[in-house]
Amino acid sequence: MRQARIKEQGDAVYHIVSRVVDRRFALKGAEKERFLTLLRRVEGFSGCQVLTYCILDNHFHLLLHVPQRQEVNDRLLLQRLYWLYDGRTVSRFFDQLNRLRTGRQYEQAEALRERYLYRMYDLSEFVKTLKQRFTQGHNRRRGRRGTLWEGRFKSVLIGGSRAALCQVGAYIDLNAVRAGVVADPKDYRYCGYGAAMGGDEQARRGLFKLLLSLEQSGPWDALAASYRCWLFGAGQETLPGPGETGRPGFSAERVRAVLAAGGRLPLAERLRCRVRYFTDGLILGSASFVEQALVRHRACFSERCRSAQPLEAAWGKLCTARRLRGPVIGVPMRA
Repeated sequence: MRQARIKEQGDAVYHIVSRVVDRRFALKGAEKERFLTLLRRVEGFSGCQVLTYCILDNHFHLLLHVPQRQEVNDRLLLQRLYWLYDGRTVSRFFDQLNRLRTGRQYEQAEALRERYLYRMYDLSEFVKTLKQRFTQGHNRRRGRRGTLWEGRFKSVLIGGSRAALCQVGAYIDLNAVRAGVVADPKDYRYCGYGAAMGGDEQARRGLFKLLLSLEQSGPWDALAASYRCWLFGAGQETLPGPGETGRPGFSAERVRAVLAAGGRLPLAERLRCRVRYFTDGLILGSASFVEQALVRHRACFSERCRSAQPLEAAWGKLCTARRLRGPVIGVPMRA
């Protein structure tokens, strides 16, 4: 049975995941650059904000803030349209709009504006525009036809608490580490943290919004240090350097061995693994956030799903909407 999409009417944050069909490595090399460029253009058009992201060879993750729908006047609409359309298309649109208004055809003029406005401030329209436009360009470059993406994208509604936002943000930014691509997320240019550490201003603005949930303020360096603590945590191994003794902890090999033995791991190590709570939980946050969202989206759930499901003790007080069957933590597949 097709799972209903959990979408709030107002301000909300979502973790989005989508994979390439047949897990093919379609996002290699320059395709990652093209995808990221398009991601920023869709962001500019939609009025939504990407808090952080990770683009791997066969899938991507986004932490997306969808604000309350706002009034868009003609001046702002003009700015938004230029993010996705060429000058000729935008000029033709406004010429048609002005003719309708001059002829006092106000309802038709507003209907013309609505062709674009309904695609703003909306989770589904954001992902649809991103995936469709990238597929069109990718197919044209590769001389192929057909869908590029594997089914529907997954989305999880995330509570606005410090724990929920920062843990999901860390989970996303550590994808390249879990996949064995890099040893440190700062070295992966196609994730929000890596781009921000490299000086990308848009990536920094997204992480600034995410890091404000830590109830801290200050310059980028101070906030970035706080986020790095979330990324690595107390259990992360550091190797000795010149004049340093290093700090012992779990190596990647030890993590896999402990997982295979069914042992428990520190939270920082769990974030390095594939955690189904973040992709299949549908709603994630505090107990009150999840239960309030369940009431708002009652039609999306069976009668058996009536209350928030607490995560394991290591995750503090976070809850999810679904009691997941099977392993919720596993060794990640190489991307």
